[in-house]
Amino acid sequence: MSTLQPDTLINNPHGCHVVSAVTVPAPAAQVWAVVGNFSGFHRFIPALSHIEMIGDGVASLRVKFFKDGNRVVEQLNARDDQALNMTWTLIYNTLGIGNLWAAMHVDVLAEDLCRVTWTIIAQPTAGGADMPTFQGFLQGFADEAMGNVRQMFV
Repeated sequence: MSTLQPDTLINNPHGCHVVSAVTVPAPAAQVWAVVGNFSGFHRFIPALSHIEMIGDGVASLRVKFFKDGNRVVEQLNARDDQALNMTWTLIYNTLGIGNLWAAMHVDVLAEDLCRVTWTIIAQPTAGGADMPTFQGFLQGFADEAMGNVRQMFV
């Protein structure tokens, strides 16, 4: 008799919590077309050379290729174009991230004004960076990306 039981390497992380938010002087739908495009993050993350997609919609995978040779594979967990939000989970990476869950959300503030919020909950790989260094890396990465989003609409 087999002792195998259902298992997974994908778990909700219990590491650091990073939030980066910017106010953008543009209609929410227009901004969502950029930050809600799961295959288009290279538009506001200059460290990415390109993204390749496997599948469409929820459960699709994106492979992010960084200019420095690093790779990240993530799965789209949920997407709601009416609520302007989506979530995804890390599957594989070469950046020293042990586990990661992220969300992108756009809030309407006025007709031509919105707030974009990128939330990341993550933990470093075992034996990787200490938590303050890891959290600083993630916060800096997210802040730069959100700053780039804002600049796209100024």
